[in-house]
Amino acid sequence: MSNPLRQLAAAGQSVWLDYIHRKFLESGELKRLIDKDGVTGVTSNPSIFQKAMGEGSDYDDRLKSLLAAGVDAPSELYERLAIADVQAAADQLRPVYDRLKRRDGYVSLEVSPHLAMDSEAAVVEARRLWRAVDRPNLMIKVPGTAPGATAVRQLIGEGVNVNVTLLFGIEAYEAVAEAHHQGLLAFRSGGGDVSTVHSVASFFISRIDTEIDKTIDARLQAGAGDDAEALRKLRGRVSIANAKIAYRRYCETLEEPRWQALARDGAAPQRLLWASMGVKDTAYSDVYYVEALIGPDTVNTLPIKTLDAFRAHGRVGPRLREHPTEAYEILVSAQDLNLDLDGVAKALVVDGVRRFAESFDELHAALAGKRVELLAGLPPRTPAPRAATV
Repeated sequence: MSNPLRQLAAAGQSVWLDYIHRKFLESGELKRLIDKDGVTGVTSNPSIFQKAMGEGSDYDDRLKSLLAAGVDAPSELYERLAIADVQAAADQLRPVYDRLKRRDGYVSLEVSPHLAMDSEAAVVEARRLWRAVDRPNLMIKVPGTAPGATAVRQLIGEGVNVNVTLLFGIEAYEAVAEAHHQGLLAFRSGGGDVSTVHSVASFFISRIDTEIDKTIDARLQAGAGDDAEALRKLRGRVSIANAKIAYRRYCETLEEPRWQALARDGAAPQRLLWASMGVKDTAYSDVYYVEALIGPDTVNTLPIKTLDAFRAHGRVGPRLREHPTEAYEILVSAQDLNLDLDGVAKALVVDGVRRFAESFDELHAALAGKRVELLAGLPPRTPAPRAATV
């Protein structure tokens, strides 16, 4: 138990890796992290795939094969490559999934961020990806927008595992938690086994402090007067307090009779997943957020750099449940000082969708460029014969 990452599991927190890449999977590095560090899941997003596929030549041989087979559209090239990576990661995590009886061992694949405000189209794409990957330990990522919550209810109701992403505010979290509950009820009423459906709600952490701290610093620089000391005390603390309140709501939900009725049928709760755990401000420790949010029945998804740092010098303690009233006091103070956490949370959802959409489009543009480059070096293809007309 000298490995701090292993100690997280003993504290009830699952460690998922926020990274995926073909070479990482083929080299055995993911399996090493599973065996050595107790990593029990993998998440991906458009930004991760953009860096993996759009830069360098690691995917060129696969692209050549796809192009030679007549796969031309950048969107289809991306999906073929992404699905292959997700399937490979899911297969390597399958023993974890089986050993932990479906609690962990998942790999996430996101619907197009361009569908964040279109629940019907998001559901259609999620179904298609679910069938294409064809692995029980897949989670489909759906943005935590209002239309996204509608999609979550529908997908859970069909027995699809869901990772709800881009959650920042308590109100949005409560909406997707309710969508998960209603989806399970629908799945059960249709004869489904609720023990087979799993979901996580991904709360983004560091981005909140990035925005709140920026406001605090600007006000301090302008001269905050009597508010200066109170503002300084809030720096780097609002996102953690916000996450602790979300966790408190999660725990309260598990006490409700309506949830306990589902639990008796084997339903698993929609665990909170802490995302965006990389520290953006050098004033904080590189494991600042990881250490602050350790607690049972949660998931921590870490980029490789943060995972390595926590292995090296992370300290494990049950901090998520410490000082239960302090989190409320911090948020009340933030409200009194007009830091507008609610407005920041809503703006971050819009910004998060925009960023992922940009990465998604950049990836498609990169694949379109590679397509032209690689086709130039391939032999001409024989057109498929046309169907006879009657």
